[in-house]
Amino acid sequence: MKERQRPRLDANALWEYALRVLGGRAHSTGELREKLRRKAELAADVDPAIARLKEYGYLNDRKFAESFAAARLENEGLGKSRVLADLFRRRVAPVVAQQTVGKVYEDVNEQALAEAFVRRKFRMTSKENLFQDDKQMASAYRRLVRAGFRSATAVAVLKKFARNPDLLDGFEPPEEMAEE
Repeated sequence: MKERQRPRLDANALWEYALRVLGGRAHSTGELREKLRRKAELAADVDPAIARLKEYGYLNDRKFAESFAAARLENEGLGKSRVLADLFRRRVAPVVAQQTVGKVYEDVNEQALAEAFVRRKFRMTSKENLFQDDKQMASAYRRLVRAGFRSATAVAVLKKFARNPDLLDGFEPPEEMAEE
């Protein structure tokens, strides 16, 4: 079966496409540039469209990063490193992402945030049955690190919630997680 090739967009159609895309959800400049490149008839039409979007205030990476980081903190309770990684994946410039996340997380107590994360993610398990063995402890540790919490914070929080906190005295983080 032959694959249908979609027609490429000229400068005006590209502008309209960009507005539709931004109407659906916010994008970083890098994300939108990539989408426009895939659709553009001429690669030279992409940068003027991006410049025009910025000029009209429709595209602003700093505002995008601020709202993205604030939403990830408020709605999902994720740690700084996870939000930074997500912003990098969304093609926000590293300097902008780091400054913005630093500002959003400025007054956040990482340990309290990690404790709230554990309470929310493991709410169906009674405290007596929480993290009883090495396997459960390692799984919870990986989950905390994936959520963006530093290794030391994850261990401190797990000690607080573990039925037998002594299990963590000899706990060695898995190698791939220890290098965060």
